[in-house]
Amino acid sequence: MGAREQYEFWLSDPYFDEETKEELKGIAGDEAEINDRFYRSLEFGTAGLRGVIGAGTNRMNKYTVRQATQGLANYIIEMKGQDKGVAIAFDSRNFSPEFATEAALVLNANGIKTYRFESLRPTPELSFAVRYFGCIAGINVTASHNPKEYNGYKVYWEDGAQITPPHDKGIMAAVEKVTSFSDVKTMSKEDAKKAGLYITVGEKVDDAYMAELKKQQIHPEVVREMADKLKIVYTPFNGAGNLSVRRILKEIGFNNVYVVKEQEAADGNFPTLPYPNPELQENYELALKLAKEKDADIILATDPDSDRLGVWAKDRKTGEWHSFTGNMSGSLIMEYIIREHKENGTLPMYPAAVTTIVTSDLVKAIAKNYGVECIEVLTGFKYIGEQIKLFEAGEKPFHYVFGLEESYGCLVGTYARDKDAVVACMMLCEAAAFYKSKGMTLWDEMVRMYETYGFYKEGQQSKTYKGEAGAKEMKALMEKNRKDFPKKLGHWDVLSVSDYLTDRRIDLSTNEEGKTGLPASNVLYYQLSDNAWCCIRPSGTEPKVKFYFGVKGSDMEDGDKLLQELCDAVMSTLA
Repeated sequence: MGAREQYEFWLSDPYFDEETKEELKGIAGDEAEINDRFYRSLEFGTAGLRGVIGAGTNRMNKYTVRQATQGLANYIIEMKGQDKGVAIAFDSRNFSPEFATEAALVLNANGIKTYRFESLRPTPELSFAVRYFGCIAGINVTASHNPKEYNGYKVYWEDGAQITPPHDKGIMAAVEKVTSFSDVKTMSKEDAKKAGLYITVGEKVDDAYMAELKKQQIHPEVVREMADKLKIVYTPFNGAGNLSVRRILKEIGFNNVYVVKEQEAADGNFPTLPYPNPELQENYELALKLAKEKDADIILATDPDSDRLGVWAKDRKTGEWHSFTGNMSGSLIMEYIIREHKENGTLPMYPAAVTTIVTSDLVKAIAKNYGVECIEVLTGFKYIGEQIKLFEAGEKPFHYVFGLEESYGCLVGTYARDKDAVVACMMLCEAAAFYKSKGMTLWDEMVRMYETYGFYKEGQQSKTYKGEAGAKEMKALMEKNRKDFPKKLGHWDVLSVSDYLTDRRIDLSTNEEGKTGLPASNVLYYQLSDNAWCCIRPSGTEPKVKFYFGVKGSDMEDGDKLLQELCDAVMSTLA
């Protein structure tokens, strides 16, 4: 059926409720809107579903959630994992609790037990819960840091990581086969509970999760010593981190934690945040105001599902507040963890840090300094989680010590297999207390690291596309850059290009070809002269193409200048 036919079907079929039909009647004369809502089914990608909330096949609603869940149920049964159950969590976004319930009831109707959290929880706790309950899979209803109009649905497998090959392809194929809503099973919550299939969970899992976080501490004695001296401002961006972050900081001893009241309560409309993303500096206006009132040392912010952490720190010499990119805060935590474990003699044999191809080269420099193996994977924390599984299975001779990606996410420990802003808050506060005990701030330490390893600077730009025409433009842009490699970007020579979709690495000086060694993904990576690089890839969660780039300067000012020059060159040549 075409878009108009699908629209008429939703209006007339008794399967769809009156509220949905009333919403669709409201767009009766808007052909462009009808086409955008119905020109395709909302794509179930390698991370699950992500889309604008609303009625239609190309929207997040209870019907598309049910349809996707039926496909997941079919795959679980095919894998003979139905007896293990599925853990389900959700964040503060609009309709997240409802979508979590709909998913549970579809699984229940297929004979699969579900462990649904009683209220919102952070993404990393869902990852932990999958393994805690011994589940075959997990679902988290969240759109992470996307605008308020969005919601989504992340799928995890039994190792606690988001789905990777071969399960991602298998689940996608199973979802694609559910072409009719008549194929979807569901049942009432009352019947599901009576059958012992719908189980509500909460406090017991919270306690176990908190216990695992505390195991990651290195210097609890320093925290106890400095707990009353360090002042922390925290904002959960109206999301799921509020209770968890505040609980862990309180339980390890920090007493001066001030929460931004306007961004404290769970609220999917994010009233003071046009875009609840820790990367955006304009989102910190209220936190900075509170930090100045309290004379705080650091500001922490977590996104709605609490897997990403934003950080600001005060320079006590100048009184100026500095924002940290995800590369900076992740590198700061990595340096602290590895150095202090090495000093204590608790660094494991064959230690490894795992990072992504678009993360700062500062990570490689830190790893090299401490004799730690640095393993690069594709963008997406699920690939970092996959490495932990390979280490534990003995398929690689390493012990995981840290994992991070540039998009404000990292993981300390192996209790979860996704990035965890709750543990990142805990470790960053411990590091801040450690440095404060030595008369230093986090900013002092960041400057010291730059002076030690080099002034690595990274940036990102994106280009957004809308609707069916936009999807075609995105595809055309990637095809153009895939066929036509530039020899120079600004004053930088392009030394090599890695095309991860075709598994080709081309040396542009010799035209010799090799393999990338990583799974197929629609990503192009350009290695440039003078320790610079750039990368382009379509986002897996939003209709945009992302452009990443990095340089190494001789000092802070030079690094910033070079970064802007490379940004301009990338956007004028590749965008």
